[in-house]
This record gives sequence, structure tokens and C-alpha cells, in this order.
Amino acid sequence: MLFMIIERFRDNDMIPIYKQVRDGGRMLPEGLKYIDSWVEPNFGRCFQVMECDDLRLLQEWTLQWRGFGLTFEIVPVVSSKETREVVAPYLDEA
Repeated sequence: MLFMIIERFRDNDMIPIYKQVRDGGRMLPEGLKYIDSWVEPNFGRCFQVMECDDLRLLQEWTLQWRGFGLTFEIVPVVSSKETREVVAPYLDEA
């Protein structure tokens, strides 16, 4: 399953997070896969796509980031390609 992770940086300060990623990695438990991420220009939020089959891995991962000034929103998502496949049979209905 894919998940959009919306991270909010306390006081728009992403420096502690970037230091951790540089020095110690993303702290991903085995089975949780980082796909890609995007950061708002004001450093307020980071949008990450992650993949895993066990939601407990996301819980474990977020717990490892305690004390870094982050809050997380975890949103299950479906790729556009997969959604097109689901929607295709309905496109020609009256």
C-alpha cells in the first residue's frame, strides 16, 4: 500500500530533521520503503510517499521521530494508474 505522509515542522524549522537524515538516515524499519518527497518553499511541510503492507511499520517509524518537532498525517493513497484501471469501465456509461 502507498501512503502520503504529511510532516509538519515545528516553527518551519526543518534543520534538525535534515541533520538526522544526513547523519543517521531516515530510521526506516525493515519493510517500510521511502519512495520520494517534496518540501514546501517556506519549510512548513514535507510530503512523502511511503510504501508498506503493515501499518505498524508507519507507527514504529513515527515513534522514532519523537523529540524532533514533527507532527505526522498519514493518508492512504492509490496511484493514478491503478485508479484509471478501476474507473475505466465506468467512463462510457450514460
